[in-house]
Amino acid sequence: MRVILLVIFFLLTVSLFAQDKYFIYFKDKEIPSNGRIEKSSLVYTSALEQLSDRCVQRRIRNLGEENIISYEDIPIKPEYISAIENTDVKIETRLNWFNAVSAYLTPEKIKRIENYEFVDKIVPVRTLKFKDETLPVTDVFNKQTVDDYSLNYGPSYDQLQLSDIPIVHSKGITGEGVLIGMLDTGFDWKNHESLKNSNVIVEYDFINKDNITANESNDAAGQHNHGTLTFSILGGFKDSMMIGASFGSEFILAKTEDVRSETHIEEDNYAAALEWMENYGVDITTSSLGYNTFDSGTYSYSYSDMDGKTTIVTRTAEIAFRKGVLTLTSAGNEGNTSWYHIIAPADGFYTISVGAVDKDNNVATFSSRGPTYDERIKPDIVARGVNVYGAKAGSFNVYTVASGTSLSAPIACGVASLLLSEYPYLKNTQLREILFESADNNTSPDNDRGYGLISALRAIEFPNIEFTQGNYILHKKFIEKENIFAGSVTVHYTANGLEFPAVTMNSTGENMFTANFPYLNNGDDLNFYFTYRDSTGNFYREPAVLNYQTFYGQLDISLNLSIEKKNTNYIVSDVYPNPFIPAIHTFTRLTTKSNGNEKLRIAIIDASGQQVTTYEATTTEGENHFDWKGVSNLGVTCASGVYFYLIHLGDKNYGRKMILLR
Repeated sequence: MRVILLVIFFLLTVSLFAQDKYFIYFKDKEIPSNGRIEKSSLVYTSALEQLSDRCVQRRIRNLGEENIISYEDIPIKPEYISAIENTDVKIETRLNWFNAVSAYLTPEKIKRIENYEFVDKIVPVRTLKFKDETLPVTDVFNKQTVDDYSLNYGPSYDQLQLSDIPIVHSKGITGEGVLIGMLDTGFDWKNHESLKNSNVIVEYDFINKDNITANESNDAAGQHNHGTLTFSILGGFKDSMMIGASFGSEFILAKTEDVRSETHIEEDNYAAALEWMENYGVDITTSSLGYNTFDSGTYSYSYSDMDGKTTIVTRTAEIAFRKGVLTLTSAGNEGNTSWYHIIAPADGFYTISVGAVDKDNNVATFSSRGPTYDERIKPDIVARGVNVYGAKAGSFNVYTVASGTSLSAPIACGVASLLLSEYPYLKNTQLREILFESADNNTSPDNDRGYGLISALRAIEFPNIEFTQGNYILHKKFIEKENIFAGSVTVHYTANGLEFPAVTMNSTGENMFTANFPYLNNGDDLNFYFTYRDSTGNFYREPAVLNYQTFYGQLDISLNLSIEKKNTNYIVSDVYPNPFIPAIHTFTRLTTKSNGNEKLRIAIIDASGQQVTTYEATTTEGENHFDWKGVSNLGVTCASGVYFYLIHLGDKNYGRKMILLR
């Protein structure tokens, strides 16, 4: 009887004191009374000291020296941490970016903590489900060396060839100098022949809080399988067996996803890992976490939350992008389920979501579709995600085949890495734009394949602009053309509709050419194309039709008329460029399309809800532009932050979001 009573008491105790994980958000941070984070302030210095040198340099390259530190970087007040811990609560993660911590709490502890004046709110940590789609090994791969290339790709050739990666490798571009962060289930990289020599800079297990990302004694047997597979597709190298898309890069690995019984990842692990990676200085991050439905019986999201601003994982990825990191993620494997649509963080505004296609470039039935809940096109791009070959964890020389957007994401990440490796001055906004513009569906993006199949060849051949020492330099590389007559490469251009003399480009390396545009002013509407001859006298124009377009003084280039084509479902474009950086861009532009004689009213609102500026006009037929220079109606220079465009056109209302960075 005594034993039975003790068991009943124990069960009651467990029930009464059951704990779930929660975020505890704080109301404020230690900032000066004027609200500005001056370089001379202790707050600025303290935040800067938390960043690695590599992180600082990446932020300078992307944001400028005046924008290294923002509000998110300021540490949580130590006294808040102490107060929470004094309530007998163990803090699981600290998230500076959200001014929050996570911890397991009982209802009684929640009541106590809610009474603290400095606590803003307490909300549950959501639990997201994981889905791994592994198919039987099939013998459908090209296992021979391709004569045109020096590397023997073995069975991994087909999946890379679909995105034109081997030809880029053959030019010595393999991802050197790029630091990539991977978030996944774990990585058995030290014990597999294709990964044991990978350049892993650091790794961390956010589940067990240690530096081991391979399986540990308390892990499920298959814990590190998924991450090992995705890592090999991106960074593996074993001659004649497995070559990854960007095998020459450096890597930082985060084990964030617990595959035991409930097969879940908790939001705080993902957020903490991405904040850690950004701080360490990554250039690119990729997550192949394959979220399925959310766990039943837990606090869940719905499709209405796939709006780019709700889930913690999406908001974290977006913050990382704002700090200069290019963020990529799987679109999800929900195309043939009742959910159907993309999943977090693929719903992010700037996070690149990657769908899956088969060997013939047909969209996989399982690949999640768009749009986002707020009707933005998703996925952004696609890559091979059906029957993809990679390393099998728990073995030294065994390989497997799997399908899923989990596997298309590392291929797309590899293409982005090759692009940055060749042009290390590119900002993450430029990388993103080039990947979209060079994909095979860029003129008519849709909610099945986005901007289309990603191509390393087309991305690296796409022109780009470098800003250095006060000059804007146009770069153009030719890879497929081996016999170009260097003196013939010419750029032809017009500015604001006026034609200027053509400029002969300078040869700066193997089939690499540069040019400056004389006579131009910042903000000029620049259209251009290239001509050249080969050694046999044949004449070429690139692009064959249309022109490239940019506004002089801005760094992103698009194909002319792309606004009209990209927004076929909208009569109001996105704001571009976005983020808007006045030190680099003269203005940011919103474009509308109209039959004319419609009332257009635009109000720009800051994050506090205050109206900054307004604009009213009657539209004319075709495109109408609204340009904002970051100044209020009163002539006051607006501070860095998030701004919202409220647009009324005719009888319809629209909303757009824009980030201003100074």
